[in-house]
Amino acid sequence: MEDSREISIAEVYQRHSEKGSTMDESVSLPFECANLSHYCALGSGEAMRRREFIGLVAGAAAWPFMAQAQQPERVRRIGVLFGAAADDPESVVRRAAFEQALKELGWINGGNLRIDYRWAAPVDAESRQRVSKELVALQPDLVLTQNTVSTASLLQETPSIPIIFANVVDPIGSGFVASLQRPGGNVTGFTLVESSIVGKWLEVLKEIAPRVNRVAFLFNPAAAPYAEYYLVVFKAAAASNWNGGNCRTY
Repeated sequence: MEDSREISIAEVYQRHSEKGSTMDESVSLPFECANLSHYCALGSGEAMRRREFIGLVAGAAAWPFMAQAQQPERVRRIGVLFGAAADDPESVVRRAAFEQALKELGWINGGNLRIDYRWAAPVDAESRQRVSKELVALQPDLVLTQNTVSTASLLQETPSIPIIFANVVDPIGSGFVASLQRPGGNVTGFTLVESSIVGKWLEVLKEIAPRVNRVAFLFNPAAAPYAEYYLVVFKAAAASNWNGGNCRTY
């Protein structure tokens, strides 16, 4: 017959082990002291058996983790700023492709993900700034932008929400990133065209139409604030290919 002396945690583990069971000693027991004597004394007249007691302790220790696991997954939120009208056919296709790619990765719009779209034409600076404010006010986890002007508008509204641009011509010259290797700040993304390609355009034009002696570079300053990125190379290539021939910009 067991005596009624108080039993330490180590003895509980030892007795439990002698009965052929195992118990991970790394489990953090929900007690403030290193001895069970503050809570109970195990003896022959005790109503609670050791196995029930250990099960109770293990259950209490695991309860916070079980409760945490039962918490619903937080719905993530993405803002998207398209540089076109909502019914623009190309943008409709891009939106569908974007959501399909996310779905394949396990992110379902309307399920574990919410996507807020806004639309503004590249030349409509007022609307673009207004919808940029709207997106930032929603506090999304990140914002996807389509081009240079939409990225610039979003960056004016937030220095902290991550911004990912799909296609910016000159992210360094536009002041979005510090360098391509280390963007820094809250902006990163993709650039599809390198300025030296402009020289190749003129070389091909010269081969196709060698008698051409005047070349023009057309752009809309409101929609293409990065034009100087191309113009420098364009003028140098024109002077080289046409021996100082005429260059006009409109």
